[in-house]
Amino acid sequence: MHSEDTAGVQRMPLFSFEGKSPKIHPTAFIAPTAVIIGDVTIEERASVWYNAVLRGDFNPIVVHRGANVQDCAVVHVTPRGGTEIGAGSTVGHNCTIHAASLGEECLIGNGATVLDGARIGARAMVAAGALVTPETEIPEGTLALGAPAKVRGPLAGTPAERWVRANPEGYQALAQRHKASVQPC
Repeated sequence: MHSEDTAGVQRMPLFSFEGKSPKIHPTAFIAPTAVIIGDVTIEERASVWYNAVLRGDFNPIVVHRGANVQDCAVVHVTPRGGTEIGAGSTVGHNCTIHAASLGEECLIGNGATVLDGARIGARAMVAAGALVTPETEIPEGTLALGAPAKVRGPLAGTPAERWVRANPEGYQALAQRHKASVQPC
């Protein structure tokens, strides 16, 4: 099933699963090539970008207000737990988030993987390419990097802090531009 506007233009692939359907706030941006399946909630001004897949088949996925899930990211759940993406958080390009909890305004860098039961604190950053192993906790306001990811210290005062602060507002504005003007050609 595809959501369509009044002109019949395909807007986003949404699929129900075992009677559970995605709930998308009207101010959210869902790229036309993103795929949203099952028990998934996308709150106001959140965005899900091109070729991202959010599959809430065993448990729910919640993308809170103003969060963004970027291109080619995969968000999934397990029979034991869902996934929660905190308000204003960023899930970078090509990330995998699997049955994890992301705090408000945290940033998961491009290509990072966050696995089952991991908890990322508010305004923390997981560096690009990092692997957060199951049940790991990354405290609020810290920088974690490596495989497996290790906390390297406070994020404050590092060059990376700028990305954590700028991404929520920047992606909300960009999402509204895409929502208003992306058209098939």
